[in-house]
Amino acid sequence: MELDGRVAVITGGTRGVGAGIARSFLEAGADVVVCARRPPDRPVTAAGRTAAHAPLDLRRPGAVQDFFDALARSHGRLDCLVNNAGGTPYRPLADGDADRHARVLELNLLAPMTASLAAYPLLRAARGSVLMVGSVSGSRPSPGTAAYGAAKAGLEHLARSMAVEWAPEVRVNTLVLGMVRTELAHLHYGDAAGVAAVAATVPLGRLAEPADVGAAAVFLASDRAGYVSGASLLVHGGGERPAFLDAATANKED
Repeated sequence: MELDGRVAVITGGTRGVGAGIARSFLEAGADVVVCARRPPDRPVTAAGRTAAHAPLDLRRPGAVQDFFDALARSHGRLDCLVNNAGGTPYRPLADGDADRHARVLELNLLAPMTASLAAYPLLRAARGSVLMVGSVSGSRPSPGTAAYGAAKAGLEHLARSMAVEWAPEVRVNTLVLGMVRTELAHLHYGDAAGVAAVAATVPLGRLAEPADVGAAAVFLASDRAGYVSGASLLVHGGGERPAFLDAATANKED
């Protein structure tokens, strides 16, 4: 398999997109460690194999360094770090104070940088890679999640800069995600009818599944992407149909 003998860490890998990435790495043969503040409701498994779990608050640099020091002792190497942990509640800017928005930036931008720096010696020794999990929110207006969008824009820029600074030993890339169907999809899109209506706006006609993201992540972590660094891979089903196309009265069929 593509990742036999490799070791991967997926932050926030206990549910949703992170668990989907972890399952894809397990299926590809990697030894996987998922870290999150809380343990998974059930073990993350695939192909008869199970990801190890380590409790970790990525906003505590000392704890992050301790985690990677322990990983070096237990596994002896690290081939891929997937900075997936993140997220935000819906909150218009004026409805939250600066401290609340700063915490969103901390989790979605500073925490991936903290983890990457702590992992760097191991990744360099293995000539491994870093994958940032970005979002289309970082490249278009993100009303209601402005701090999150700003963090994701910064994360993509950070990845491109890291790709230059850390070459040739460490590759760094970003997965730029659109809408994904997870167990929390109802919080963003509503009931089943709402999810279906949102999915119909995607050119490919559906939301991504976590396995779609996982397949892209395995590719970027594998030798097949050995000359891919500083790249942003769009995993968004074709993007979003421009609103003006539906609003315009020109070029409409009778």
